[in-house]
Amino acid sequence: MNNSNFPLHIQLSQMISSYWVAQSIYVASKLNIADLIKNNNSLSCEKLAQLTNTNPEALYRLMRGLSSVGIFAETDSQNFIMTPLAEYLCSDNPQSMKATSIMLGESPHYQAWGETLYSVKTGKPAFDKVFGMGVFDYFKFHPEDAEIFENSMNSFSYTEEKAILSNYDFSSFKTIVDVGGGYGEMLGSILEKYPHSQGILFDEEYVINNCQKTLEKHGITNRCQAISGSFFDKIPSGGDVYMLKHIIHDWDDERGIKILKNCSNAMDNNSKILVMEMIVSDRNLPSAAKMLDLNMLVMCQGGKERTKEEFEQLFTQADLTLNNVIYTPEDICILEAIKL
Repeated sequence: MNNSNFPLHIQLSQMISSYWVAQSIYVASKLNIADLIKNNNSLSCEKLAQLTNTNPEALYRLMRGLSSVGIFAETDSQNFIMTPLAEYLCSDNPQSMKATSIMLGESPHYQAWGETLYSVKTGKPAFDKVFGMGVFDYFKFHPEDAEIFENSMNSFSYTEEKAILSNYDFSSFKTIVDVGGGYGEMLGSILEKYPHSQGILFDEEYVINNCQKTLEKHGITNRCQAISGSFFDKIPSGGDVYMLKHIIHDWDDERGIKILKNCSNAMDNNSKILVMEMIVSDRNLPSAAKMLDLNMLVMCQGGKERTKEEFEQLFTQADLTLNNVIYTPEDICILEAIKL
């Protein structure tokens, strides 16, 4: 899409209209286009329209546009085949971006981003303005959206967990507690690699009620307790290490410190805490964290990405000290802390 060889006004034009591509990918994801083509090797637009109950001419215009940016390829007579990019829109791809495309492409996410100006003017989340409640309260009452969100997080976990497992040694931990661990994708991968370890998956009740399938997939149901509760109240004790992956960035400093303090209270003197987040880089350096930070502004009350120094301050106020920072090949970093 963005090509540095293009004139500057063309580069800017591509950035301005980038949501056209995002919404086109969303529609293709919603219609299961990639799955259909992959299962048939090649499909005519007419057949695709029949299978998706869409208008053939309009669908062709969508597919032609997506093919122009490398997602699908048109052969002859309006036939379409897969491309390497399209593979990541298939449901069975471990790194599938299908759920993420759907999550970002429709309400509630897309609607909230339509009110970004409100967030910039007020510093408050546009999501709350649009829906009258916080995003995680919304998920409690909208299980379909909550499931799409968790599936999207699982797809990111697949890539991030490989980077984490390659760069951090969990072998010394007997009990690993995943705080706000979703369906357990990350914890499941760790316990698979370290069969001597036990796990505790801790999250809200509406999440824990749907984690069994993931635990079974990893074959860890006999080594992992699934406990429901709020990390603002109390966190299960008995862990040698407490993991929080993409948790602290959802909250302002006050609530982030509260979560970390509750972890500290659950830890013994030899326990460790691993905060797995992006770290905002200095000044003008490229950083996915800086754009994700805007998403936190729009979506979460007080949520934000942080610099290393900001994390150090949080740890100190939660009676913890930053012991080590492990950078991985992915955007995620591991901040290891211990009790003061």
